[in-house]
Amino acid sequence: MPLHPVLQEVTDRIIARGGDRRARWLEETRARAGTKVERSQLSCTNLAHGFAAMPDRAKLMLKVQEQPNVAIVSAYNDMLSAHQPLAEFPAWIKEAALAAGATAQFAGGVPAMCDGVTQGQAGMELSLFSRDVIAMATAVALSHQMFDAGVYLGVCDKIVPGLVIGALSFGHLPAVFIPAGPMTTGVGNDEKARIRQLYAEGKVGRAQLLEAESLAYHGPGTCTFYGTANSNQMLMEFMGLHLPGTSFVNPHTPMREALTREAARHAVSLWHGGGRYTPLCDVLDEKAFVNGIVGLMATGGSTNHTLHLVAMARAAGIVLNWDDFHALSEVVPLLARVYPNGKADVNGFHAAGGLQFVIRQLRMGGLLHDDVTTIMGKGLEAYCREPYLQDGRLAWRDGAEVPGDETIVRPLDRPFSPNGGLRVLEGNLGRSIIKISAVAPEHQVVEAPAIVFDDQDEVLAAFQRGELERDFVAVVRWQGPAANGMPELHKLTPTLSVLQGRGFQVALVTDGRMSGASGKVPAAIHVTPEALKGGAIGRVRTGDRVRLDAGRGVLEVLADLAARPAQAVPDLRPHRRGVGRDLFGHMRRAASAAEEGACTLFVDED
Repeated sequence: MPLHPVLQEVTDRIIARGGDRRARWLEETRARAGTKVERSQLSCTNLAHGFAAMPDRAKLMLKVQEQPNVAIVSAYNDMLSAHQPLAEFPAWIKEAALAAGATAQFAGGVPAMCDGVTQGQAGMELSLFSRDVIAMATAVALSHQMFDAGVYLGVCDKIVPGLVIGALSFGHLPAVFIPAGPMTTGVGNDEKARIRQLYAEGKVGRAQLLEAESLAYHGPGTCTFYGTANSNQMLMEFMGLHLPGTSFVNPHTPMREALTREAARHAVSLWHGGGRYTPLCDVLDEKAFVNGIVGLMATGGSTNHTLHLVAMARAAGIVLNWDDFHALSEVVPLLARVYPNGKADVNGFHAAGGLQFVIRQLRMGGLLHDDVTTIMGKGLEAYCREPYLQDGRLAWRDGAEVPGDETIVRPLDRPFSPNGGLRVLEGNLGRSIIKISAVAPEHQVVEAPAIVFDDQDEVLAAFQRGELERDFVAVVRWQGPAANGMPELHKLTPTLSVLQGRGFQVALVTDGRMSGASGKVPAAIHVTPEALKGGAIGRVRTGDRVRLDAGRGVLEVLADLAARPAQAVPDLRPHRRGVGRDLFGHMRRAASAAEEGACTLFVDED
């Protein structure tokens, strides 16, 4: 099938927009690739420090300076379920590398914070900036110049984007990303949401809420809903940085171990001396990013990636904007319904055909670039195949050609929706993003009076006082990256869902974020410019009539905002002290706008 013309138009626009920036980045990156192992440029003293603690066999190989050395960069910690399984991976990777005639070293760890733990807490105001810290920590780990390829172990929200950005600063090295997989299915997502809403209404106590949450989040692995963490894994397959079919294999299983060992062997095979040299800079080009956006739309993925993909692309000299997302969303059908966009979790999605089925369908429909470079070689055919164990050995076979359950995944000719899961909204408030894949059609247009809040806790307090029993649009401002780090406001979802369930027209408008688990309440998020940067959202008054029309892509206040004086900035000091926030002032000051990735890393230097 020929490539869909809109994909070609968007790709051409991105290539033109990058222009000399991308060309310079590629030239500089490729120039860093040597003809020998990286460590050969170190002095004898440098190199001795680099292998002093290694076992004898590995030390000898490193000293000879002929075989590749693979960097392991990991987000392991044992507090977070998604990253706890990574404890076992370095030993497997080192063994597999040695068996392949190479070495591997644990180059460095990166922080891994959990939005589930920090949701609604002060620590959430560090969450987005942790992506940039992870990118810098990855670069520090690789800066020893001991490595000829890298394997990157991470799963959750900011971690994979941060690892990608850091790895791109060493884009002349091959890169293979290795996930830990989702936890097994616990209590149903509908039941979890029901208990949350009952708690928000005061009908059940904290003990019942904690029990329901514990049954949902019950073991090793990432959360099983389709939020940012699992959207990360989707992207790594669509963009060619995973082994095929590796995203949603549960931890602590023979398959998970087999895939991890194979990923290490694969990384060894990609180094520049091995005949299949595949540097990261060749994988992550403009077409790969378009494929990633297509995957996001086709699966109803996380709104957070309208920030992360932009920042990741910028690290490769590529400039994306929200018009690219919007244009692709108009032509890419929604092929998956995974909670919160449906009832199934990612385990059910994987069993029903998963990413391999979706990639096959999009590829057949001309909705993916197939002339791309991946860690598997040229094209995406390998990503239509799934792994299996044959007599204990890893092998691949064709993935499902028909869906196992059409309530979860559908073919291209019978999509859940003819359009993708995200929209860009424009109007006199600026630009914003809405995720519509979980929003019922009757709730995609809301026109109601604004109630203005300067903090999400003010919304909850107003609800408890009984002041929100009516149609309204909650305008929550001073939540942008420069104001307080752009936290997710997912704590509002149960409360707003209760009000919507009582028959009221309800919507949220904010310059902050919502979780990748954004649900059934329409939410115009990432409003830019943000209030602290003079955005019109800072001039909205309670009582102003707000129109949110997801179908037409409109977000506007029915008032002359330009004629109003700017509102006084509230005291933001409580958001800038304590829980480590004191250390991030330079990041708040340096953060770019939401449409530019809300990123602190790319300050042009002469």
